[in-house]
Amino acid sequence: MIGSIPTAFIFGKLLKGIDIRKFGSGNVGATNALRVMGKGAGILVLLLDILKGVIPIFLSQIIVFRMIDFPVDIFRILMGVSCICGHNWSLFLNFKGGKGIAATLGVFIGLALKTPGLGIILIMVVLSWLLVFMFSRIVSLSSIIAALILPLLVHVFKQSRLIFIASLVLSFFVILRHKSNITRLLQGKESRLNFNKKA
Repeated sequence: MIGSIPTAFIFGKLLKGIDIRKFGSGNVGATNALRVMGKGAGILVLLLDILKGVIPIFLSQIIVFRMIDFPVDIFRILMGVSCICGHNWSLFLNFKGGKGIAATLGVFIGLALKTPGLGIILIMVVLSWLLVFMFSRIVSLSSIIAALILPLLVHVFKQSRLIFIASLVLSFFVILRHKSNITRLLQGKESRLNFNKKA
């Protein structure tokens, strides 16, 4: 339910009185919010979508200790994956949603705060995203490469099998949600993000 909250859609209605799905790329995410509504709204949507990913990780701790008897590490990951699914296929938008990058980052931040050794991997993934974006100005390309790097780093830094499987799932979701972007990238038609362009 938390993941399904369509932040960009809500801000589009509140700030512009529009359905953001009918503008820009049509995506319900931070990048399209930035394009359509400007930097302030885009950054706020990004932060809230990240927060959507962090919250379920911490809720999982409370639920396991107070309500159910279940391995907390597994439940934490299930909560995170469920949150991303909610964002990607929102219950409030007829099972359509965003690409899941910000929510995935939030989930990984939550996991990193609870799992020793994940912090350095998180930093390296974020830096890889920034590096690719710096040279390409293409959000989708940056996200895809960061997603591919994630399980490789988890393996190199010898994280548990559970974390490795989780990283594969997160990476798979990112690639799945970027199928159309991959097609445009191969065709050389993917748009670049221009911060100087007014929404």
